[in-house]
Amino acid sequence: MRTTVTDGVDGATAVAAVNLPARDVPWSEELQGRTVVLKCGGSTLIDPALRRSFAQDVVELWHAGLHPVVVHGGGPQISEMLDRLALEVRFEAGMRVTTPEAMDVVRMVLTGRVQRDLVGAINAHGPFAVGMSGEDAHTLTAERRPAWVDGRAVDIGLVGDIVSVAPDTVRDLLAGGRIPVVSPVARGRDGQIYNVNADLAASALAVALGADRLVMLTDVPGLCADWPRRTDVIPRLTAGELDALLPGLTGGMLPKMEGCLRAVRSGVGRVHVLDGRTPHAVLRGVLTEESPGTTVLPDGAADDATDGSTDAATDAQEIRA
Repeated sequence: MRTTVTDGVDGATAVAAVNLPARDVPWSEELQGRTVVLKCGGSTLIDPALRRSFAQDVVELWHAGLHPVVVHGGGPQISEMLDRLALEVRFEAGMRVTTPEAMDVVRMVLTGRVQRDLVGAINAHGPFAVGMSGEDAHTLTAERRPAWVDGRAVDIGLVGDIVSVAPDTVRDLLAGGRIPVVSPVARGRDGQIYNVNADLAASALAVALGADRLVMLTDVPGLCADWPRRTDVIPRLTAGELDALLPGLTGGMLPKMEGCLRAVRSGVGRVHVLDGRTPHAVLRGVLTEESPGTTVLPDGAADDATDGSTDAATDAQEIRA
């Protein structure tokens, strides 16, 4: 018997809250059996109500016949713990500078606190979620990631870029009806443990799993063409248009959109960048054609990807100018 997912605060179902019962969406049948990778972080993990909302959406996708895989971040929680331990908090090129001491904190916070909270939120609805790290069974293998700021190389420490993914453990969990919740920590071939950007980890895992969708939850409404001078969100763009915009992006949006580009150019059907501060953004993004935020499509997926929206190619030219 199917269990209805309910909200612990007001008693309304997650899907009823957005008038979108996933099991009653006719065209959602074409997504049944497909894998969707969901990356969450920021407000979604800090705000208990948003965490519950996200967990409800994940379970509802599972009930609708999809295979959700969750990759989580935890930047604010890591920074809080570093501050508490009087360790430096610094970012370069959108990445956390990770010393060996900071790496110990990253592992502790991600797998010992953030992951546990998220697994618990999902498992409030049944025995679905299983937590794991990219280190487990060598699921994620990384090497030290170079970084440049204003054309000069900078040392960002034990920050890794994923070079290979062994998805069998994740596939086994999916085959067993579970929802994997993955912490973005990876092992290097040299035995070193690396801090991996969660957006890039989600992208690499989505590619390795042959995912139909990749969903990136963030703390902004979507990709803005020329932030902060302009705040209009680009609703849709192709991989080529995103590639043209990439050099003008800064901060945390740079690795996020880099991950989106890698995903759609490596076989993922589409990527949604959604505002995680909006309750039930995942259901809207995955199960409707009117996805909030920004959708990135492969170059050949839709010739009208930017029809009725901001001209991404023009925006790229303005940024370069």
